[in-house]
Amino acid sequence: MEKKQSLIFITGGVRSGKSSFAEKLAAEMAGQISGNLHYIAAGKRSDHEMDQRIKRHQEDRKKSGLNWKTWEEHNLASLSGAFSKSDIVLLDCLTTLLNQEFFQNGEEWRDPVFQVRTMDRIVSGVEEIARSAYSLIAVSNEIFHEPAGSTSMVLAYTRMLGKIHQRVAEKADTFYLVEAGIPLLLKGDEAP
Repeated sequence: MEKKQSLIFITGGVRSGKSSFAEKLAAEMAGQISGNLHYIAAGKRSDHEMDQRIKRHQEDRKKSGLNWKTWEEHNLASLSGAFSKSDIVLLDCLTTLLNQEFFQNGEEWRDPVFQVRTMDRIVSGVEEIARSAYSLIAVSNEIFHEPAGSTSMVLAYTRMLGKIHQRVAEKADTFYLVEAGIPLLLKGDEAP
């Protein structure tokens, strides 16, 4: 096997092309090592728009002609044992994963202990999967170019996502920012 890319982090704005880039990168890596492709879908069908996005991503993977195994599990730690050193895992996306945690229990997001535990759970899940697989490609939305808003809920969410991004970027071997469909390498070597 070639040099292992244990963790690749990709961010970008909404509709920036980050998911398409991540899927292409995963497919190229799988081809190089004859690896298996896995897709962790963090999004839940919550409304018509989300349903359409999920369907579009499913169709994109089908059109690729590659055999993706899809996981619809939001507890990353429970998935870490499912992968081997010949697996390329794509997690799309950390933003949606935080949404699931943040909004599931009413006002619990206000509790600083809940915030720390949630961030720790997400980051440790990312680290566990990165250790067990050949490579984990984690995708997230870059929401920090716009004003965050002034409600305590939006500020708490933004602060948590920013800390998650910082921690994942620090651990990542390779880090890309995708702008207008163009991947910009911010950390590491070109991959794959």
